[in-house]
Amino acid sequence: MAEEKKFTCVVCPIGCTVSIKEEQGKYSVKGNRCKRGEAYAVGELTDPRRVITSTVRVKGGMEPVTSVKTDSGVPKKDIFNVIDAIDKVEISAPCKIGDVIIENICGSGANLVVTRECN
Repeated sequence: MAEEKKFTCVVCPIGCTVSIKEEQGKYSVKGNRCKRGEAYAVGELTDPRRVITSTVRVKGGMEPVTSVKTDSGVPKKDIFNVIDAIDKVEISAPCKIGDVIIENICGSGANLVVTRECN
């Protein structure tokens, strides 16, 4: 018998408690109020990902740092590698929201983007 895992869905503000069980390559999800909750539970079980937020140094700007984030989730197993890569980054002012600083950071498929303008 497959082990049942429980998650709190974070796709919307409702926060459903979903349970998921895998048997013979098929997933059984309960507790979700929508299809997005089902997809979230399957993703958490098979390939958990997180959006990373941080700051990078800014050269020649009015502020010494600006905020950045990944534009999609990175695999949980790669989070510390991504943080190490971000720590080595220094950009030059000016920059605008949405500027891509690192494409496909650490091979994760996510880009590191600016989330606050720097002048």
